[in-house]
Amino acid sequence: MTEVKEEIDLEIQVETMQTNHSRNSTLKVITLVTLTLQNAMVALSMRYARTRPGDMFISSTAVVMAEVVKLSVCLVLVYRIESLSWKHFISILNNTIIKQPMDTLKVCIPSLVYLIQNNLLYVSTSNLDAATYQVTYQLKIFTTAVFSVLILKRKLLRHQWIALVILILGVILVQLNNSTDKSQETYPNQNRIVGLVAALIACCLSGFAGVYFEKILKGAEISIWMRNIQLSFVSIPIGFIVCFVTDWNKINEKGFFFGYDLYIAYLISLQAAGGLIVAMVVKYADNILKGFATSLAIVVACVFSMYFFDFTISIQFVVGTMLVMCSIFLYSYTKQKKLPNLNTTQRA
Repeated sequence: MTEVKEEIDLEIQVETMQTNHSRNSTLKVITLVTLTLQNAMVALSMRYARTRPGDMFISSTAVVMAEVVKLSVCLVLVYRIESLSWKHFISILNNTIIKQPMDTLKVCIPSLVYLIQNNLLYVSTSNLDAATYQVTYQLKIFTTAVFSVLILKRKLLRHQWIALVILILGVILVQLNNSTDKSQETYPNQNRIVGLVAALIACCLSGFAGVYFEKILKGAEISIWMRNIQLSFVSIPIGFIVCFVTDWNKINEKGFFFGYDLYIAYLISLQAAGGLIVAMVVKYADNILKGFATSLAIVVACVFSMYFFDFTISIQFVVGTMLVMCSIFLYSYTKQKKLPNLNTTQRA
């Protein structure tokens, strides 16, 4: 009887492992694919927003509003998921944010870094075509890998380091090509060097903030939505300060929401969704895998750029893009761990 019970318990454990493995794999695929599509659309949408005719909105205000939207969504999610009463909901927010100042202070660093990064992305998309920006921004994969080694003490395999070198070479080729889109003819004052520098700094900030956020997210029992609420509670006040320090004259003269319309509202919502999707990817995958999945968006960005921006692709651009894509597959190649074989275990 004891042996039969042990076999039944073992079978239940294996089935549970297989179910959890399947569920996690499904969630991982869904979140990574969604993030890939979202990143491609953000690159194209930001580029169009910065080159379309009409009044130009103030980018720093859009960054803050994206945080406001993300905070609102997270508050609703926490309230609905936990099925809380308003009194209990306010109590949880108070206990998590106000009464744990040291824990809240932890998110000050990534909050500030993300704000600077998001502002730099507007500078980059204002000076680089969507496809080139999308490829160049994939250098955040390299910076994420480096910070993962330094902060999370991860060990990268030899083929992963080779993949990162190939990635860098691919991005260099893309930056040295002469591909253009029609918006560069309409706005001749765009500076490719400024766009490149802004993208490189944003890549470094993205790598550091992503790894740091992953560390504090996985090192605590707090939910990803509550952690994002903490992040927004800190980043929104800082964001308003950045707005008024950097763009006070424009805001004072034209107003905070100058240039806003339905398209800008869509862009802000798209950016806010990206932050929430990233949080899910960090939870169910890891930051480097997130970066490589995001790089798949370059294909979508290139195709749409050809149709909507009359983007001309050179041979050098194609070669550089192919190198980046090859680095994706090379880096992500890992041997899968096999689940225990029930029959083998029983025979033993």
